[in-house]
Amino acid sequence: MQASTIIAPEIEVPEGQEYVRRGGPDADLVAKQAAKSLDQPKLADTLAALIPGECNLDLIVVGCGPAGMVLAAETAKKGLSVGLIGPDVPFVNNYGVWVDEFEAIGLRHCLDVIWQDTALYLDSDSPILVGRGYGRVSRELLRAELLERCAKAGVLYMDSSVRGIDDGATGSTVRCRNGQSVQSKLVTVASGAASGQLIEYEKGGPGVSVQTAYGIEVEIDNYPFDPTVMHFMDFRDYRGAGAGHANLDDLEEDQRPTFLYAMPITPTRIFFEETSLAARPAMSFDELKRRLYIRLKTLNLEVKTMHEEEWSYIPVGGALPVTTQPHLAFGAAANMVHPATGYSLARSLTEAPLFAAQIATALEASTGSASGSGRSMKEAACAAWDGLWSRERKRQSAFNVFGLELILRQDLDGTREFFDTFFRLPEPLWKGFLSSSLSSVDLLGFAFMMFVKGSNGLRYRLIEHLVTHPQGLRMLQVYAGVETGPKPKQLAGTVALAAFVATVAYMMTSMGGNTS
Repeated sequence: MQASTIIAPEIEVPEGQEYVRRGGPDADLVAKQAAKSLDQPKLADTLAALIPGECNLDLIVVGCGPAGMVLAAETAKKGLSVGLIGPDVPFVNNYGVWVDEFEAIGLRHCLDVIWQDTALYLDSDSPILVGRGYGRVSRELLRAELLERCAKAGVLYMDSSVRGIDDGATGSTVRCRNGQSVQSKLVTVASGAASGQLIEYEKGGPGVSVQTAYGIEVEIDNYPFDPTVMHFMDFRDYRGAGAGHANLDDLEEDQRPTFLYAMPITPTRIFFEETSLAARPAMSFDELKRRLYIRLKTLNLEVKTMHEEEWSYIPVGGALPVTTQPHLAFGAAANMVHPATGYSLARSLTEAPLFAAQIATALEASTGSASGSGRSMKEAACAAWDGLWSRERKRQSAFNVFGLELILRQDLDGTREFFDTFFRLPEPLWKGFLSSSLSSVDLLGFAFMMFVKGSNGLRYRLIEHLVTHPQGLRMLQVYAGVETGPKPKQLAGTVALAAFVATVAYMMTSMGGNTS
């Protein structure tokens, strides 16, 4: 294996974070993906209409994706009067999830294909079987399930996008693009990652990276892999064995690592996707499409019939929402996407009942103490924010963003080595990391085990990243509870830690250890 190269941190693009979240230079293809026409149940055909002035709403949820629908249903189940506002459009993304996570929240019946095991390919033709079932979510079944929950709970619905949110003395007013305005005590934005028009994010945080993927669902003659196993990550060179790959010292877009993700729906109907796990700036869909077709040619696969194209664009990392603002956020709008993996669906579905309970508790305490005054509504929002983004959650996020920034700096060999080490960890650690269920203390144990299991080369890169990358210091500050910068004693402790790990790195390399 060649020595891995560490890529220098990149300069943030001048267009700004919201430009990146909305799709950047590929915004037209992101919009094309969102505008797909699929045969799914319509919200307006099932839910009662939300008519301004006819009811006193406790909560408006903006956004009708999985995160918005499940939160609306769960808060209405708590006895709140809830309105759901957003365009009546279908779920368009292909979602893959771990079967045990969907079983835990009672949604296994929403999986239309289940693979009993999951395979990872790094740099050889021998797969690593991780021993965990994987499933494809039926977009139709999931939407029907969440719609039924909303209907049973009495959620009201208005088919409109939202222009803005105004905060008043007794709550908030949502201004809709259909010309109507709707009032509510609280508002939660769940309209996806590109919600900067409605939600304020912290200034000066880490830059937004993007997971992009170009996918096709096609008919072929002969699938070359086991159709009973999910083809999860294939980091073998897309040009075939022996092609080699460019050194990444001089970074060009087409040199960054990507992997094949393949869902065998039947032995001949396959969903293939070429994925960039994370990049800044985002890897273009054109480049991903080029790589995917070269990979298919290398595998001697010919597309017989095209059923669907997909352009998946998932912003990851970036700043957290400001948790003192008077309206809330959930799902990708609240930056709940796992920074290092891009996973968010199972987390939103799992955490919706908890957040709904926090909203209900905050509203009950507010109206009971101050009759719903403007100040008390802001206090209610802050109380709910504290539940969603507690100090513990912020520590977890800082760690995960640190991991994201490490992944961004790896070349193909470094990425392969990282995942080889990752899936050799004790199962509770890698499972917990992927599902965002590890505590901030558990995450330190995860990092320690990555250090123990990794080669000296990976250890060196972990230490170098901690010492030299700004996110290393930021993570230490967040763990220490320092928001704006370290105090003298804390700064001294950080410097001492940096000196210690630098010394360890020097000793490892000077003793002749393997650093490749």
